[in-house]
Amino acid sequence: MSALPEVGLRLLDPRLPGWGFPRWGSAAAAGLDLHACLDAPLVLPPRNAPVLIPAGFCVLIGNPDWCGLIFPRSGRGHRDGLVLGNGTGVIDADYEGPLMVSAWNRDDANPVRIEPGDRIAQLVFTRVTRPVLTVLEDESASGSGRGAGGFGSSGR
Repeated sequence: MSALPEVGLRLLDPRLPGWGFPRWGSAAAAGLDLHACLDAPLVLPPRNAPVLIPAGFCVLIGNPDWCGLIFPRSGRGHRDGLVLGNGTGVIDADYEGPLMVSAWNRDDANPVRIEPGDRIAQLVFTRVTRPVLTVLEDESASGSGRGAGGFGSSGR
């Protein structure tokens, strides 16, 4: 097993350590908690445009074999409707700018209130694989027959 990469964090918001950053919620948690670095509470109306919320730091992954993925927090998404406006955020190894969380309220009726310091998302680090891509000239090169019935055809 190869050694884990060292990932640098450049704190931009001095409140983060007081909120407990950086930490995983448990010893077996996959996601690093991301806090809303806001100066005042924010209310997200139902089904409005997503809002970018600063996470208060820059991440320096550096190793091109790794990337970061930002996901919503399960409880806030299920209970409150707080999800990511872009589905999943991808942080490439060479990105060194401030992390922002695209927050969106998917609830049809209720606003979502976010307080400064609230844990609003999670950052998961994972390996990256870049296969060798080959452009095929012959449509019959696949051989499996899957896809001949169109998108979603295997579930019919």
